[in-house]
Amino acid sequence: MLEGLLLGLAAAFSIQNLFMVVAGCLIGTFIGMLPGLGPMSIIAIMIPVAITIGDPSAALILLAGVYYGAIFGGSTSSILLNAPGVAGTVASSFDGYPMARKGQAGKALTIAAISSFAGGSIGALLLMVFAPMLSTVALLFHSAEYFALMVVGLSAIAAFAGTGNVAKAVLMTLLGLVMATVGEGVLFNMPRFTMGLMDLQSGFSFITLAMAMFALPEALFLVLNPGRSIQGSGGKIENLRITREEGRKIAPVIGRQSIQGFFIGVLPGAGATIASFLGYAVERNIASKEEQEEFGDGSIKGLAAPETANNAACTGSFVPLLTLGIPGSGTTAILLGALIALNVTPGPRLMIDEPQIFWAVIISMYIGNLVLLVLNLPLIPYIAKVLSIPRNYLIPFILFFTLMGSYIGQNNATELLILVGMGICATILKFADYPLAPLLIGFILGGMLEDNFSRSMQLYDGIGFILDRPMTLGLLVIAVLLVIVPSYRARRAKARQAGVAEGD
Repeated sequence: MLEGLLLGLAAAFSIQNLFMVVAGCLIGTFIGMLPGLGPMSIIAIMIPVAITIGDPSAALILLAGVYYGAIFGGSTSSILLNAPGVAGTVASSFDGYPMARKGQAGKALTIAAISSFAGGSIGALLLMVFAPMLSTVALLFHSAEYFALMVVGLSAIAAFAGTGNVAKAVLMTLLGLVMATVGEGVLFNMPRFTMGLMDLQSGFSFITLAMAMFALPEALFLVLNPGRSIQGSGGKIENLRITREEGRKIAPVIGRQSIQGFFIGVLPGAGATIASFLGYAVERNIASKEEQEEFGDGSIKGLAAPETANNAACTGSFVPLLTLGIPGSGTTAILLGALIALNVTPGPRLMIDEPQIFWAVIISMYIGNLVLLVLNLPLIPYIAKVLSIPRNYLIPFILFFTLMGSYIGQNNATELLILVGMGICATILKFADYPLAPLLIGFILGGMLEDNFSRSMQLYDGIGFILDRPMTLGLLVIAVLLVIVPSYRARRAKARQAGVAEGD
């Protein structure tokens, strides 16, 4: 291991590979800022470029830099425009965007940059230490465990519901699960609920749904409600630094979510999206009652948690890719294709046969996170000036990226009609005080939930797999606790308030 690590250090610090790290981070950051153009698109486009480089380690370092650079930069559009184009940054908009509207856009971007750097860096260190060991742990997870993990993700919906809105959040989650069933099923290759439209055969696009739930209603709100201002304090960009007290508040959050996010990322099929949602939910559930009320209204903990978790998970997702040859997400599936095209066979023997590639990629991740921090922190005042754009220019800007992001995703005009229809429905639901985040969570996790449940039913001849597999049962118990504990805490708080009122 030590010999391989030294080979990796020598490879990572070569001039060519350092250039690849910087180039990948720059490309990924700017692509991540554009709603609708996620890491999958740009990595797929760049594979031919990477293959022409010749050196497999340099090519993989470039593509990996694009990947975590896009996750790093994806928070910008979520925070400034409420238009998350990457699934892993949806949770960042829950508190990042309210902070921007309060005139704290610079502070929100600073917290996002620091949290992303910390999550990615700690994830890279954990990857160096635990990669060989975790590859065996990942093999213990089968379809039944992934099904239970999705249930855990869905059980955290209480974290995305306002006070007294748990029933509405459950309803929106169920609607998201229903929407996830549109298109071809896992058990039968037959289109479902498509209403005869060929364009719906592959289901609804995540990008379209994300834009319809967040970006389009925001543009419509700006039109319908002239008093609503996205600029916060007159469009002035100030308060870029975080105070020592704020630093102390987010430090434990960053520490917890770096570890939790990394281990979630290690699981094939989990990835940055689930890590960010669970990170947000966990931090809200363990926060004090006063801090819980801030979540969804500009909580610094609510922004730091998903930003840390998604970057740590992004690093962790390289464990199953490099050590088992199992892609943990769509993006790592494209990276797996790039590895094969470069004549590199990922798997247990990669560390033994080509240690310079394995360790160079891991070490480059730490360098890349440092590069991203150095690149992004000085640019925050300029990036945040997006908020000083007058509203009559900002509305067309949001609409343009919303429509373009949706169209690029599927490359058909029907997607635009679906976007507009869903956007109008989302605006009505927003006026009726229905939380939109649970719908998106239900949609994202619904497909994976159905896939893994179907496989488990086939493998174990029925629902008995829940009792047959202790890990599955344990995860389902955690899911039940995630539902019961917040309700119990709310009832206990009400009882305590009633007792105080009687005492008075």
